[in-house]
Order: sequence, then C-alpha cells, then structure tokens
Amino acid sequence: MRMGMMRDSNSQEAKTDRSRVTVSPGTTQPFGRDGSKIRQASAKILPCIACVTAALLSGCQIGPKYVRPAAPAPPEFKEAAPAKYTNAPQGTWQPANPQDAALKGKWWEIFHEPELNALEDQLDINNQNIAMFFQDFMAARDVVREVNSQFFPSLSGGPAYQRSKTPAAASGAVASSTKGVTANTFQLTGDASWAPDLWGKIRNEVQESQYAAQVSAADLVGERLTEQASLAEFFFELRGQDSLQRLYNQIVEADQQTLTLTKALLTTGIDDAQAVAEEEITLENDEATAAGIATNRAIYEHAIAVLIGKPASSFSMDVRDLTTPVPAIPVGMPSQLLERRPDIAAAERTLAEANALVGVEKTAFYPNVTITGGGGFESSTLGSLFSAPALFWSAGSSASELIFDAGLRRATVAQYVAQYRADVASYRETVLTAFQQVEDAIATLRVTSAQIQQQDQAVHSAQHSLDLERSRYQTGIDPYLNVLSAETTLLNDQELQVTSRITEITAAVGLVEALGGGWDTTQLPAASRITSKAAVRQVATTP
Repeated sequence: MRMGMMRDSNSQEAKTDRSRVTVSPGTTQPFGRDGSKIRQASAKILPCIACVTAALLSGCQIGPKYVRPAAPAPPEFKEAAPAKYTNAPQGTWQPANPQDAALKGKWWEIFHEPELNALEDQLDINNQNIAMFFQDFMAARDVVREVNSQFFPSLSGGPAYQRSKTPAAASGAVASSTKGVTANTFQLTGDASWAPDLWGKIRNEVQESQYAAQVSAADLVGERLTEQASLAEFFFELRGQDSLQRLYNQIVEADQQTLTLTKALLTTGIDDAQAVAEEEITLENDEATAAGIATNRAIYEHAIAVLIGKPASSFSMDVRDLTTPVPAIPVGMPSQLLERRPDIAAAERTLAEANALVGVEKTAFYPNVTITGGGGFESSTLGSLFSAPALFWSAGSSASELIFDAGLRRATVAQYVAQYRADVASYRETVLTAFQQVEDAIATLRVTSAQIQQQDQAVHSAQHSLDLERSRYQTGIDPYLNVLSAETTLLNDQELQVTSRITEITAAVGLVEALGGGWDTTQLPAASRITSKAAVRQVATTP
C-alpha cells in the first residue's frame, strides 16, 4: 500500500515537473499559465529550422571561382601615332580625332554610299550564314533550359489495367470441377524522383551552358561583321573593276586610233610595217586584259548576290566608277579593343565556360543523393479505385559514392584544367592578333594613301610624256618605239593608281572590321538573361 502511494506521489511530482519550464535561474512557471511564451519560442525556432533545411538542400558550389585573365594592352596604336604623319604628303589619310572615339551602329554608313547601305540591309535579313549562326544561338539557349530542368524533380504517372486468370491446377483443384479464378486490376500510379544539387554540379552545368550560349551570341555577331565587311569589300572591288574597265576601254580606243594613224603613216612611207605590227600586238594585249576585267567584275557581282541571299542569275549591278573617298575612321585606344571585338568576347566567354566545366568535374568526388517517392490507387473494381483502402505509397532516399576509380576522376579534372589553360593561351593569342590586325590596317591605309598622292603625280607626268612623244612621232622626229614605251609607262601608272585606290578603300573596310565594327560587349546578353526574349531581340538587332 505504501509503495503504491509512493508511486502515485512520484507520478504527481513528475507531472508537476513536466508542467513547468525554466524561465530564469531559480524561477519556474507552469505551461498553462503563459502558453504565449511557448508560441513565441516556436515562432523563433521554426524559421531557423527552415533556413537550415534550405541551406542543406541548396548545398554548396564546388569549383574554382572565375577571374578574367589579364591581357596587356599598349597605351596607343603605334601606326596611328601623330609622328607617323609628320612628313606624309598632303591629302594622306589620317585617323579621326579624338583618338578615343569609336564607331557606333551601322558602321558602313561612314562611306556615304546609298547603294551599299541598301545591300547591307538586305544582307542582315537574307544572308544564310547569319541565319545559320542565329539558329546555333537559339539551340544554345535551349541547352540552358534543358540543364535548368535538373533543379526540379521528375514526375511520372499513368493508369494501368490488367485482367488475369489463375488456373485451377495452380490452387490444387481438379481441372474438370472448376474453371479457375478470373480477376481485374485497376491502377493509377505516380512516381517522383529528385537529386538535390548539394555540391553545385547542376549550378556549374547551368553556368557552363549560359556561357556557351554567350559564346554562340558573340560568334553570331562576329559572323555578321565578317559578312558585312565582305559585302563592303566586294562592293568596292566591283567598283574598282568598273574603273579598270573604263581605263582599258579608253586605252583600247586610243590603241585603235594609234593603229589607224600608223597604217596611214605606212602608206605615206613615213613609218614601216614593224610599227604597224607592234601596235597591233599592243591593241590585242589590251583587249585581252579588258576581257579579263569583265570576268573579275562578274565574279564579285555573283559573290554579292550570295551574300544578300539572292541567286546570282537574277542579280546585277549598274556600272559605276570607284569614286568613294576614304573617311577618317576613329581607331580608339587599344584597351577599348578588348571590349569591341566579338572574337575576343567569344574567347573570354569560352574561358568562363571552361572554368565552369572544371567545377562540374570536381563534384564527382562527392556522393550522389537521390530522393524518391511513389504512390497511387489499386483496386479490383473501378468503382472502388479512389477509395481509401485502395491507396498505397512509398518514399525513400539513397546515397552513393564511388569508392575506387583508379584515378579516373583526378585525370578528368586535370584534363579540363589543362583545357582551361589552353583556352587562356587562345584568348591572349586572339587579343594579340586583334592588335596586329588593327596595326596592319592602319599602316596599309597610311602607306597606300601616301602612295596614291605620289602616284597621281606620276600619272600626270606620264601623260605629259606620252603627249610629247606622240607629237614627235607624228612629225617624224621619233620612231614609234618611243610612243609605245611612253604608252606602256602611262598604262602601268594608271593601273597602279586604280588598284591603289581599291587597296585603300578595302583597307578602310578591313580597319573597321579589325576594330569590331560598331559593336561592344554591352550588347552581349547577360548570362542570367540569355534565355529571355529580350536576349533574342538584342542579338537579332545588333548591327
């Protein structure tokens, strides 16, 4: 009896103790008197638990942090320095001032050629190479969406129906006394599976795909610039061929007049048959050269047709001489070139992509965790399929870790690290090549422009010499050989004059292309927005 009373007493004390909570040292309060304190404590604890859970689910991101490698840039372009133009002939091309200016938008409009402007507008719409690179960019965006889907669980489910018969022999009954048991099974099931990104593998893969899409966008801009520059070069080459054609047409006409004169002098006994034969040879050679120029013009015309997406058979351009002056082009500073060239932007984004791939491979050293679950309804009759007794479910998780791979993972990481270092070298080589191309184009423009000024004087002098020789020949003072020599000199000077102008204007186009046209990296879609419609519009409308 005493023992029972003691147990009851202890039980009451235990209940009393469990009904109290420590508020401060030496002080207690019963739950029942102030339940709000428990609710306040729960309100503080539950958010903490939620934050910890979220942190565990988001995990950490394994992999190296990307830092853009340094690429030394000179303070200025050597060939554009003012000292290079100190002793240049008057009229020599010079870069635009200020030096830190840059081209913007439709760069070809600086040539003030309405016909070229119209062709460039058609190119951006109809060029098939640009269309191909644009679709490559769209495909790269879809890859980003594909990788993003790995953040979410995969769900599957569907109905099933089965009708089965159990043979009588299987239950031990006599086959002739029973027909067995026939049963229906109706099912509606669903399954879920999720692999939380604990180590950042998916995040690294998303970044890698985003950077790859940026590379594709920069490649598209680079291809568009290449096609635009090619169109401008072919346009000016064609106009140059028109100028050469006009030159040789005039020469052929002059040869015919000289041949008529020589034959007349032969009949009067002033000249001989040798002079007639030499003039006939000269006429035939010039006619052959003129025919070759027509061939070159046709080739450039056909190339332009392909660039603007038209059949060569249905495209033609009127004949017009090359009279376009070379504009002053702002070359900017070398440091700006790193932000203006699409190929440099593509090389730099390739580096970021390679860096993310290293992070992807490093996550292979950590275990994979998968959470799975499933459930549904199963019943022998359709009417009871959605009843509580028909419900079934299961849930679970698993973790796996590769214990031994004979160094495969380390070798794979080392492979991608080496690839990243190779991309660093490629990036720096791209930068160096860009500086070289700009310097080459500036030097070509400067030297060719000075050469043209001198060549104009040479043509003027050669024309004066030919006029004198023809006068002396017609009066019988000098033989025809002197006239032929003067004609050859003038022809060579005139042809060099035209080809130099072609070289000058195409070098100007090459300089614009080397400077990146009117583009800069601010027009490259951000990695986080690469899948947006705004990114598509941004890439599609870039000049």
